[in-house]
Amino acid sequence: MPLIKPSPLRRLLARRPVRPEHHRARDLIASIDAGGIPLHPGKVNQIARELGLEVSRDAPVAATIARLRALLLA
Repeated sequence: MPLIKPSPLRRLLARRPVRPEHHRARDLIASIDAGGIPLHPGKVNQIARELGLEVSRDAPVAATIARLRALLLA
């Protein structure tokens, strides 16, 4: 089976450093997927705001997490 080399763009993106706020958001989503429950809604909102999302203090945590998931998948 021949080995397929990644495209130059894919190699460039792989070398790109991950911003700390993206890393925190991915960690949050991974912990939720593993069965964790976010106990502090302010932390979830803070992570979302660091990524540029506008989040109301009254926004449901589940909605904010859904928006974070969508942002990370984009």
